[in-house]
Amino acid sequence: MKSSRITFTLDKLGITASTACAVHCALLPFLLTLLPLWGLDFLANPAVEITMIGISLCLGIWSLSRSYRNHHHKILPVILLTAGFIFIGFGHFSGIRFLEPVLIPLGGFTIALAHFINLKFTRSCPHQHN
Repeated sequence: MKSSRITFTLDKLGITASTACAVHCALLPFLLTLLPLWGLDFLANPAVEITMIGISLCLGIWSLSRSYRNHHHKILPVILLTAGFIFIGFGHFSGIRFLEPVLIPLGGFTIALAHFINLKFTRSCPHQHN
């Protein structure tokens, strides 16, 4: 039972971090000029973006690997997590500027979806694995 609670907590943190990352990346281009007026210009720093991506990556790998091994053994959340990070990576590093505001939020929401589905699979698992 303790393992299930940890998984639920990790998935909830993962959903929150991934959604925050997606919202941050989707809204930042529109709010970039207003951030200094609000004292939030630090949000435009690339280190903030890389940190948010890193937190999402760590939470995703930790949470989904625990659930896959200990609970449901379903690969769909792992595929979605991987696809989400591919979207984010391609959006950040492809050099195609017009794709960045589309792919990065899409990646963040895909990662949040991976956590959501993982949470549903873990809750529906009829028995506890160790």
